[in-house]
Amino acid sequence: MAVRHRLIRKPPEAVWAVLSDAEGFEHWVVGTSRVRSGEGRWPELGATLRYEIRIGPLTLRNRTIVRRSEAARVLELEADSGALGTARIAMELRPWGEHTLLILDEHPLRGPGGALHNGLLDAAQQLRHRAMLRRLARLCEAGETPSGARVGPPRSA
Repeated sequence: MAVRHRLIRKPPEAVWAVLSDAEGFEHWVVGTSRVRSGEGRWPELGATLRYEIRIGPLTLRNRTIVRRSEAARVLELEADSGALGTARIAMELRPWGEHTLLILDEHPLRGPGGALHNGLLDAAQQLRHRAMLRRLARLCEAGETPSGARVGPPRSA
């Protein structure tokens, strides 16, 4: 199981704004490209995203489903990698003074991914999560979602 946390120097509402920007996933989720909306309105319960993940010459076409969504508090997803199985990805946003402590917990849920799960894969996940949370924090702290929507208080003139 890969659990990682990151202090993001923005309030939970600003972090949620970035997590809610479906078009922006490819800017912070490591390996993700060509994101497009599926069913529902992201990140409402049952909404989906479709995207590609590239690992060297291999391209996987995946789908992620929102399984739990509490605005500015919790986002739990099920990433479906087809024949490789599914994974649970939980993000908890905790207020930390005027900032946000984001806790990311990812582990295999169904399929062969769970059977193949081991310490080496956990170590690789930790590296991926470190990069992913660094990218997410950078986007949040910049004050805009990847699609250009402003997060946080208005800029002063």
